[in-house]
Amino acid sequence: MKAPDFDYRRPGDLAQALALLTDGGGEAQPLAGGQSLMPMLNFRVAGPATLVDLADIAELRGVTRADGWLRIGAMTRYAELADIDDVPLIAMALPHIAHDAIRNRGTLGGSLALADPAAEMPAVMRALGAVIELAGPDGTREVAADDFFLGYYDTACAEDELIVAIRVPIAADGWRFGFHELTQRHGDYAITGVAIAAGPGADPVRIAYFGVSDRAIRADAAEDALTGTDFGANAVAAALPHLAGLEIDGDLKASEALRRRYAAICLTRATEAMR
Repeated sequence: MKAPDFDYRRPGDLAQALALLTDGGGEAQPLAGGQSLMPMLNFRVAGPATLVDLADIAELRGVTRADGWLRIGAMTRYAELADIDDVPLIAMALPHIAHDAIRNRGTLGGSLALADPAAEMPAVMRALGAVIELAGPDGTREVAADDFFLGYYDTACAEDELIVAIRVPIAADGWRFGFHELTQRHGDYAITGVAIAAGPGADPVRIAYFGVSDRAIRADAAEDALTGTDFGANAVAAALPHLAGLEIDGDLKASEALRRRYAAICLTRATEAMR
């Protein structure tokens, strides 16, 4: 199929882009790489009146470091994140995101705005305790990643707002990270996956699952069980029963029971490979 007719706009700065979204009255759609949106247009799943291409907005790209935080512009492509070594969890997840062609065009902000529950980056951002910067007609605001993802393809970003950047803590000494996902084929969306960030000593553990519910979700009880442990086999085995409270859905790919089994497998394998 072919995409429906739409007006195409390519603003040169953030102010112009926000004006187009506001004028669109909910019928304007940002284009932030297009690796998900373009197929949705072709299948008539999406049909905006105006497509606002963000590719020329320099202020939405690039990576900076300040005060212990890494600030990633929303239009920074996955391929541009490959050399980042001070946030290991991002580096661990990147090879699992689709294929090279997708990573060369897809953007971090685009993935978070889409909020596909089986995508890696929403869970990575929750595990890291990221902060998402939004801009709209009323100014800028910040939303914690834990509060950003509301449900299937639903976020705290309003129709006339854009994600402008994502801030994640730079890994301090003693922090460890784990990541594992199960897919039908490499590059497919995950059937079940997990991202883990763990501080030294009694610092809290953050565990975020993806591909199991209507959004990336935290495993609070398992986090509490693993905080302060050495992540050895006995500690992980003791934490596994605490996954019983996770809100897990079944679908055509996997039943709820199977996903619960996969959740335990992912946690075990991710902790075995933590670094």
